[in-house]
Amino acid sequence: MTTATVTVAVCQFASVDDRAANRERIAALVARAAERGARLVVLPEYSSYFVDPMDETLAANAEELDGAFTLSLRELADLHGVVIVAGLVERADAERIRNTLVAVDGTGLLAVYRKQHLYDAFGQSESRWIEAGEVGAAATFAVDGLAFGLMTCYDLRFPEVARTLVDAGAEALVVPAEWVRGPLKEHHWTTLLAARAIESTAYVVAADHPTPVGVGHSAVIDPQGVVIAGVGTGEGIAVAELDAATVARVREVNPVLRLRRYRVVPR
Repeated sequence: MTTATVTVAVCQFASVDDRAANRERIAALVARAAERGARLVVLPEYSSYFVDPMDETLAANAEELDGAFTLSLRELADLHGVVIVAGLVERADAERIRNTLVAVDGTGLLAVYRKQHLYDAFGQSESRWIEAGEVGAAATFAVDGLAFGLMTCYDLRFPEVARTLVDAGAEALVVPAEWVRGPLKEHHWTTLLAARAIESTAYVVAADHPTPVGVGHSAVIDPQGVVIAGVGTGEGIAVAELDAATVARVREVNPVLRLRRYRVVPR
């Protein structure tokens, strides 16, 4: 049985329509998380730039994968000896962007994930501004021997994304989000996070925006769906230790992944 352990931090903050201000805020959060022992620091969706409601400034403020935002994350990761996951507004074309997650350490990119399921629901039309990522692509990376998989916000409502990640070896699901507030939306967020953990027998590490735009409640959830660290509705950081032995033990007593008769077949 593997004995890998990783301390993770979820950083709940409200990114704004100022890229430099967001980078400055992220630098402070990463420093605080590292001081608390984190090896993996998870920031929300749209960490590089966010505007509500969405408009043409998204494309105007989009960056390349190797642009200033990712470079700043790489420098922070190198300075503090951590891995960072954050949401990037990535350039697609003159009018649309890609809603992208990057996982970065001091050497560069470890994984890239582009949101598969766009938020065309509850009165929102994310696809007006965003180009969807490739369906079925599993973005994974490792930190100190523990395997992590990436998914974004609205992807949480589609169990197939999590199943693709655990089939690719993930022991923890990383979920940056901007989970928009609305009737019962907080309930949906917390319920679905727990469901993905339970059915995947994996940790879930989720970072949202605070209220009033997001619902908050960023959390680290264990493989049985129990919140082991969390933030309320304001800005903040939650830190927890993930243990690969816990994943292995839960999967041994509840072998749902081995017994599953339906498997994800990428299209």
